[in-house]
Amino acid sequence: MRVAVFGGGYAGLPLVRRLERRLPATDEIVLFDESPTHTVRHEVHRVVRRPDIAEAIALPFEELLDRARHRQKRVAEIDPDRQVATLSDGETVEYDAGAVALGVETEFYGLEGVREHATPLRTVEHARQVRADALEAFEADGRIVVGGAGLSGIQVAGELAALAGEQDADATMTVLEQADTIAPGFPADMRRALREELDARGIEVRTGSGVKRADDATIALEDGSELAYDQFVWTGGIRGTEAVSHRPAVPATLRLADRTFALGDAARVTDIDGRPAPASAHTAIRQAPVAAENLATLLAYDREGARGLEPRLERYDYDQLGWLVSVGDGAVAKVGPQVLRGAAATTVKRSVGVGYLTSIGAVRDAVELLAEELQ
Repeated sequence: MRVAVFGGGYAGLPLVRRLERRLPATDEIVLFDESPTHTVRHEVHRVVRRPDIAEAIALPFEELLDRARHRQKRVAEIDPDRQVATLSDGETVEYDAGAVALGVETEFYGLEGVREHATPLRTVEHARQVRADALEAFEADGRIVVGGAGLSGIQVAGELAALAGEQDADATMTVLEQADTIAPGFPADMRRALREELDARGIEVRTGSGVKRADDATIALEDGSELAYDQFVWTGGIRGTEAVSHRPAVPATLRLADRTFALGDAARVTDIDGRPAPASAHTAIRQAPVAAENLATLLAYDREGARGLEPRLERYDYDQLGWLVSVGDGAVAKVGPQVLRGAAATTVKRSVGVGYLTSIGAVRDAVELLAEELQ
């Protein structure tokens, strides 16, 4: 039987590795991802200041997979009911069971000029461009603007401020947020700690400041004011891919159709208690075992002739252990009811990155990442 996994991110790669162990050797496992590497996205912002870390967080799939096959192809469309995918070159792929884990893309909301003039931060290449643009802006002691004060925006602002300090640049850092608070949706004590970290680094934060449009030198805000800039970084939103109805809703079994599952940021998942699961790396990683078990269970049922009632499927139970946000060389960690800062938060930060790399079999890269953290 052929099992197709679409997307090799935080949900897709752990899923494939579990399927390699769980399915019989006669089953074909194919991972479709347009990139040759798995990117540790929660570390991408660090490439802005530490470009050498890129090799430790962009891991070739061929080094991470045992018997699964990686096809470096962009997925254009998936029909979960027919169990057919269409690739960008027109090739069609049929599968006996599959999983959609294509993640998300940057959302520009159709804002005039933003896509053309702002740099997003989703890939290592984006981070390198942000670094190059920042170094150029530093030469003129210019203004750097980050659009969006979610976790990604806060982290890249922290890196840019730290980079400015290392370069002895007198640049101005401004973060724009449409909502009336930074990190919308997160606990108040965590938001306060993050705001204090930004303030301590001289980063100006403007809440209630939605972007309306941008040209090559000016950002127009919803309140009618304008802001001149030398560099514009956009972290203002995400959206699902067009390959499968953007972000389809799925229940706790992660079942999208008869033999197609959806997980990670690619889907809007409701857990066993009816709670919506947030789009995060932690959530995606924790959903992979559920999808793997359910795929394996249904394939075993099919191999036995699909006799009798269909087996009961596992259900995802959302359990957020905490949140971690780096701000330059500092960090804020929300662990249970506690908010950690300083050395305690930094220790948590180091362990998360190293622990994830070790879990996907990238021990050498985990060691390299830890070495970079300790510099």
